[in-house]
Amino acid sequence: MEAIRKQASKFREQVARQQQAVFKQFGGSVYGGSDNVITDSPEYQQHQKLEKLYISTRAAKHFQRDIVRGVEGYIVTGSKQIEIGNKLSEDSRKYGGENTCTSGNTLSKGALSYARARAQMENERGNLLKALGTQVAEPLRAMVMGAPLEDARHLAQRYDRMRQDTEAQAIEVSKRQIKVRETVGGGDYISKLEAAEAKLQELKSNMAVLGKEAVAAMTAVEAQQQRLTLQRLIAMVESERTYHQKVLQILEQLEAEMLSERQRIEASPNPATENFVPPPPSYEEANGIFANSTVDTSTETMEYFLAEVIQSYQAETDVELNLSVGDYVVVRKVSNNGWAEGECKGKAGWFPCAYIERRDRVLASKIVQIL
Repeated sequence: MEAIRKQASKFREQVARQQQAVFKQFGGSVYGGSDNVITDSPEYQQHQKLEKLYISTRAAKHFQRDIVRGVEGYIVTGSKQIEIGNKLSEDSRKYGGENTCTSGNTLSKGALSYARARAQMENERGNLLKALGTQVAEPLRAMVMGAPLEDARHLAQRYDRMRQDTEAQAIEVSKRQIKVRETVGGGDYISKLEAAEAKLQELKSNMAVLGKEAVAAMTAVEAQQQRLTLQRLIAMVESERTYHQKVLQILEQLEAEMLSERQRIEASPNPATENFVPPPPSYEEANGIFANSTVDTSTETMEYFLAEVIQSYQAETDVELNLSVGDYVVVRKVSNNGWAEGECKGKAGWFPCAYIERRDRVLASKIVQIL
């Protein structure tokens, strides 16, 4: 009979362990009672909430770490781009400052403008990288490694360990209850059962308090993560938007300067491409005996005549002619695009037709000044 009783006792313990395993697998909590294995709904809900908070804060932490890594990689790449851009700016500035060509300094001006604009853009890129480092990467890195998150996670881990201890103690209480039922008048078993139940109650009480603290700490950390990460994302967007706006302004100004210069060049004929440049006018031609000839009448008229300068003009290239009000010019060629070619005070060049007026009679002293 004694052997049968021991076998029955072992069988009940196995059943109790199996029940405990089933409840643990499906999220149940084990506590003492008349049947010893029950589910405490408030504690279970707290446990579930803490699990969700732990998963949420862990995912947010990983996202913050991904942002930090991405920003740091962007800063490294951007620093290399700044280095390349500054080298291009310096090369453009060097060319513009040291080189001109026989037909003018248009390209030199364009190179200097580009060098200035490129340097400004690289400076703005540097400001962007600095903002991303100080306003995005550093705050997020500090939170990933910060004490609030680690403290809250430690509380959650302590709660989980205490919950496991409580479950183990509940199993112990269940075992001792079985032994008390099997033993008649076993005072020693009863006292051990009472001690085990008291310890279980203490663990349950401590677990409830620690669970509330862990939930409160994790909730605060989760809210801080959500708020701070969103703020840093907004700061990153604002920094990039400001950078692109300033770069766009720089590019628009540079484009306007270059287009203006190109339009001026296209409006001004290039005598270097002409196959024939008429000779200076003779004395008879300068006094009104004009020799008329045309070459490609659709584009220009070759007709020598005298003209008086009515508006000063400052030459912008080496092939243009400086004019002062009151000067007289021997006009040798008129182009349909609004430019004329002529000679004044021993120098020849191009100038706008609108700056002169034709004169049929000129004093001999003026003719001497022209030549």
